[in-house]
Amino acid sequence: MPNKAKPMLKATPTAKGKRTAGTPAPVKPSHQGWPGGLEALAKAQHEGAKVFGTLLKQGQRLEQRTREAAAGTAAAARGAAAAKAREVQQMAGGTWDKLEQVFEERVERALSKLGFHTQNDIQRLADRVDELSEAVNKLLLARGAAPTATAPKTRRPAKRAPKR
Repeated sequence: MPNKAKPMLKATPTAKGKRTAGTPAPVKPSHQGWPGGLEALAKAQHEGAKVFGTLLKQGQRLEQRTREAAAGTAAAARGAAAAKAREVQQMAGGTWDKLEQVFEERVERALSKLGFHTQNDIQRLADRVDELSEAVNKLLLARGAAPTATAPKTRRPAKRAPKR
């Protein structure tokens, strides 16, 4: 197979020094391009500083808005956490009260089975003694005798000393 390479374009001057369509532009000497390059560089630096300043201001505003939003979110989260903590605390308190009541009832039943009198038994007996004392005093008054001294109604049974 024959190689069909494209022929290279050559700069061919015309009669009046004009270039044809396929010819490259003439290269200027390097010392002529420096002032234009320096001017472009200075302009880019100046415009870059303006853009940087604008971006800095936008970043500061964005940071402020972000901080405000974060503070609002944190306050809302703190409020929700406090409400949940109060709810859990109330539930735990109710559960603790129930547990304490169940424990007291079981201890009372166990002591009753062993023949010990419970605090409720003693209180009922004390109330009954007070009622009987009042009845005796009424009978004595009806016969004309002096009533006996009665104990105050607000008596509470003494607590038991712990066993050693």
